[in-house]
Amino acid sequence: MAQHHAEPGEGPALVPEGGSETSTGEAHGGEDLGVRERARSIVLRQLTASAKSRRQLEDKLADKDIPDDVAGEVLDRLEEVNLVDDRAFAAMFVRSRAETRRLSRSALRRELSHRGIIGEIAEQVLDQRSDEDELRDAHELVRKKLPATLDPSDRKEYEKLTRRLVSMLGRKGYAPGLAFAVVKEELADLGSAGAGEERPDLDGADVWDTP
Repeated sequence: MAQHHAEPGEGPALVPEGGSETSTGEAHGGEDLGVRERARSIVLRQLTASAKSRRQLEDKLADKDIPDDVAGEVLDRLEEVNLVDDRAFAAMFVRSRAETRRLSRSALRRELSHRGIIGEIAEQVLDQRSDEDELRDAHELVRKKLPATLDPSDRKEYEKLTRRLVSMLGRKGYAPGLAFAVVKEELADLGSAGAGEERPDLDGADVWDTP
């Protein structure tokens, strides 16, 4: 079939059958599909490496220049099939951090927030940790750092060790009052086998104020 050539003033020439040209809409559709597939592949690779929250996956997709609307569409679809599940992620995260690092609930809450887990989901999974759990873990953390022996009459060393242990618990998110009480109890047990001299009073402000 002969190709019709447009005369001046006529519409665009017809594309011959079997031609290779595609419409602008088709081109954009293929482009969008490619971006979605790329986004999906990025997310699946991330989840294969380790569990992630939706916020973490959003950040990773943004780093890879995936448009926000495409990222949202892909993540919504993966949430529908439970491959992205913030509640399950948060529960597993709290159990793991509590077991391996003995973190307090306040520290766990901060770490969850950094991963985009806040509000009801965060508070529900944090209920896994009781006051008794925290107290037990604080004692365990201190016992692991205690020296083999301690002379309770050596006030300087006693106070130095107290500050170090209280600071360690503070970094794990334990409140100062609880941290101090736990350290004091553990050091009393450790020093009870020493000489019969009176153990220095560690309730004073000098324990906290000494540099």
